[in-house]
This record gives sequence, structure tokens and C-alpha cells, in this order.
Amino acid sequence: MAKDSAKDTAKDGKEPGSAPPEQYGDVVGRLEGVVAQLEAGTLSLEDSLKAFEEGIKLVRRGESLLNAAEQRIELLLSEDGKDTAVRLQTGVKPPTLPAAPRKGPPSADEDVPF
Repeated sequence: MAKDSAKDTAKDGKEPGSAPPEQYGDVVGRLEGVVAQLEAGTLSLEDSLKAFEEGIKLVRRGESLLNAAEQRIELLLSEDGKDTAVRLQTGVKPPTLPAAPRKGPPSADEDVPF
């Protein structure tokens, strides 16, 4: 019995594995699969190098997705966008105001580090 080719294609009509995953969870899942293949030690040298190369690409893609998410979060959390714009362009956080001093003695719960 032949496989239904529609079942072998992704939702977007592309073959599975033909395009890099775009969701962070997909990237991590695929990277875990590559690591498992490499750790199994059953690949030839050439296949190991190809898997390693794919793993490096996945790591870079995941890092790119995380950086983009971080930038979106910084923009959402900034009040007026100005301080975040400085961080995004220079990578340096603007100075923050010191915390206000506490009034009264610390409570018993503050002595516990957890």
C-alpha cells in the first residue's frame, strides 16, 4: 500500500525538513534530534559533518529567534520606547534610578534567601 503523499507534506505544502523551522520550539526539537543522531555514533563521518552543520545552523536560527523576541519584549515593556531604542541600537542599558530606601526594620521573611 502506497503512502498518501498529502500525509508526507507539511501544512504549508512543503516536504518535511525542506525548510528551516520558524518556531523556536520547532528549532529546539530539530536540534535535539540532530544531537541524538550525533550522540548515537552510528553516522558516517560525512553524515556526522552534515548533521553538525545542520545543528550549527539551527543554533544560529534559534539564537536569532530569541534575540527578536527579546527586542519585542523590550519594546513592549518600555514606557515611551526611548530607553529601549538606546538598548537596541547600542546594546547598553541606560542608567536606572537607585531603589528607594526601605522604611522600618526588615520583616522575618526577608532573612530567608528562598
